[in-house]
Amino acid sequence: MTGSAASRALRTKSRLRSRDAEDLQEYFTAVAQVRYIMRKVFRMIDDDAKKLGLDPLAHQALLQVYGSGKRGLRVSALAERLDIAPSFASNIVKHLVTEKLLRRGSDVSDMRAAVVTLTSEGRELCRDVDAQARVRVDALISRLEPEERKVARSILMFYTGPGAVRRTVNGKGAGRSAPARQRSAG
Repeated sequence: MTGSAASRALRTKSRLRSRDAEDLQEYFTAVAQVRYIMRKVFRMIDDDAKKLGLDPLAHQALLQVYGSGKRGLRVSALAERLDIAPSFASNIVKHLVTEKLLRRGSDVSDMRAAVVTLTSEGRELCRDVDAQARVRVDALISRLEPEERKVARSILMFYTGPGAVRRTVNGKGAGRSAPARQRSAG
């Protein structure tokens, strides 16, 4: 990187850290680029899930349960994570149980609460979607210039903070989210 390019990258990085910067154009250009990339990636993943016979929201449900580990998720927590009404989450769970992708059980701490865990078939389907999507996502990312990738990472870090991944992996903050908005089941 040349001296002027390095200087420009440092200025960009410092502008991206503060929404109070005088020149917000660069910041919003970067935000627009990141959102464009995210939309493309999510659409690719949704398309690959559909090709394997899985509705995108059902795929998201499987991912949330997969991400919860062996302990599973209460249906109410799944609804919150998907930002849907609990009754709608319950319908999705019923479908996924019927398809043998999820297993429904009782929470050991509260037998009235239903907990769902992935079956081996559900785990395998998540892996299949990921494998198909990874090829397409890698192709998209490879078309980005190195500076575009760096700016995208900076914007994501701006929103999540440097400890966000570590906090989520360690379980701190994993349950903190805005209350689920109620939506009709359609």
